[in-house]
Amino acid sequence: MMDGKVAVVTGAGRGIGREIAILMARHGARVVVNDLGASVSGEGEDAGPAEEVRDIIRGFGGEAVIDGHSVAEPQGGEAIVKTALDAFGQLDAVVNNAGILRDRIFHRMSVLDWEQVVGVHLMGSFYVSKAAALHYRDRGAGTFVHFTSTTGLIGNVGQANYGAAKLGIVGLSKAIALDMQRFGVRSNCISPFAWSRMIGSIPTDTPDQKARVEKLQRMTPDKIAPMAVYLSSDAAADVNGQIFGVRNNEIFLFSQPRPVRSVHRGEGWTPETIAEHGMPALKGSFVPLQVSADVFSWDPV
Repeated sequence: MMDGKVAVVTGAGRGIGREIAILMARHGARVVVNDLGASVSGEGEDAGPAEEVRDIIRGFGGEAVIDGHSVAEPQGGEAIVKTALDAFGQLDAVVNNAGILRDRIFHRMSVLDWEQVVGVHLMGSFYVSKAAALHYRDRGAGTFVHFTSTTGLIGNVGQANYGAAKLGIVGLSKAIALDMQRFGVRSNCISPFAWSRMIGSIPTDTPDQKARVEKLQRMTPDKIAPMAVYLSSDAAADVNGQIFGVRNNEIFLFSQPRPVRSVHRGEGWTPETIAEHGMPALKGSFVPLQVSADVFSWDPV
């Protein structure tokens, strides 16, 4: 499905990104394996994981090069795209998968925790996408697959930085889809459910926590890759601006915010009439304060 195409996959040294890069190559893509080899929290560098993925791809006859630039800097995004153009002469697909975690309960979250996570996830998705968009515009084609999370779409405890970044990515993807559809460019999001080192720090102190982790461990990263390949292929030519979830063998299409209920008062509203009439009329349609596990409460299929 990717014959003749060139794909950039960020964060491709481990986990979901690794599986996407390998499956892209198995479907005929020439792949830029971008990875710093940093820890889950974003520290350090190690070229080993990216080199291993490159060698796997070359081992079955695919074409791949590695790139070690950081997505969290504008020049990094530009360099990643340049790597694709220098190595393969074109770019057709970008998968913005790179990410880090620095979980803290909100009142204990430092400015650095906030800036680092938003910098990699949201700013990184923008920097790489912006660099690719100029090439896409000139070519009249191209795809983006961005990774969001139910932490942003629904909510989770202790992840204000991650949730804000991941919901911001949804807005970024929709804006790209709207702005660039006239150039033949598509942009979609995937919200993955998969066991990887990114969620390997979930506590297992209680029986409920242990049971949750056991369920997560059954959802392997390779289950996410087919959707990323599909969305990057010509088979998805009519799919744009959407949010998909992949959980083991399940695929979900997520809703996007739209008005659910309204109230009207001909003479206008005061704070008092909002309290007396407006809010009671709306409360029946309030979204409950839930976390991801409350919404996806059944075992993965």
